[in-house]
Amino acid sequence: MGAEEETGARRWLVDIPRWHPSPAQFDAAAALLPPHERPAIARFVKEDDRKRALVSRLLQYSLVHHVLRIPFRQISIRRTPEGKPYLQENCSTFPNFNFNTSHQGDYVGIASEPLCLVGLDIVSVSKPQGETTTEFISNFSSYLTDHERDCIVRAGTPSEVLTEFYRYWCLKEAFVKAIGAGVGFGLHRLEFHHEHWTNISIHVDGELSKKWRFWIFKLDEMHLASIAKGHPEDAVSSYKETLSNAIVVEEQLHSTLESPEEAFTLWTVEQLTQSLE
Repeated sequence: MGAEEETGARRWLVDIPRWHPSPAQFDAAAALLPPHERPAIARFVKEDDRKRALVSRLLQYSLVHHVLRIPFRQISIRRTPEGKPYLQENCSTFPNFNFNTSHQGDYVGIASEPLCLVGLDIVSVSKPQGETTTEFISNFSSYLTDHERDCIVRAGTPSEVLTEFYRYWCLKEAFVKAIGAGVGFGLHRLEFHHEHWTNISIHVDGELSKKWRFWIFKLDEMHLASIAKGHPEDAVSSYKETLSNAIVVEEQLHSTLESPEEAFTLWTVEQLTQSLE
């Protein structure tokens, strides 16, 4: 058994444009999911949005089945009032087992951790339409700190400035998703510091937090992903209630946070559906 199987940590990714289902194939994949999951997929008008919503849920059920060996039909995934998915059954093997999904552009991804909180955010670094990069970023200025804005505008060319903005943006999103906060969380409360995008640290309300680690990955020329890992005690109350062990031994937490971040494993939709059939 490899380290991945022993720890319950996973980083999975699906490249959506590679999947070209017929309507019957799409419906068959959706039929694998519990009935309460299907309306959230059907509400999307665009096919690409429906595909992302479906694959996001297939990833969740497949990962839980794969890691925890729970029979597929017995898996119960619910959501907090803020929309954070969680496993309804407590897992004796990994009491704090939690996961987070993200999808944008070509990719849908999922990350899981057995002890610490985990957040994942994927961004598509797409050139703004109908406005300059400066105008585009100014729309988000209220979510950035002065320090972050200065770092972004000094990044270089418009393309480099845009990429720099998305790095900060996806880090903020990964943290908020990790703690289970809703859309009302003030992103301006978070400030990130780094050394050439390594040793990334976070200040929350001006205070450095030593309970969190962050990583950024370049998935391809157009997509970035960020991972946030941190202490369960920072989860919002509704999400903390879903965890079995919000009080973690410091040595355990330190070991988890300092473990090297693995690359993402690419899955196909066919592999996911086969694992659930």
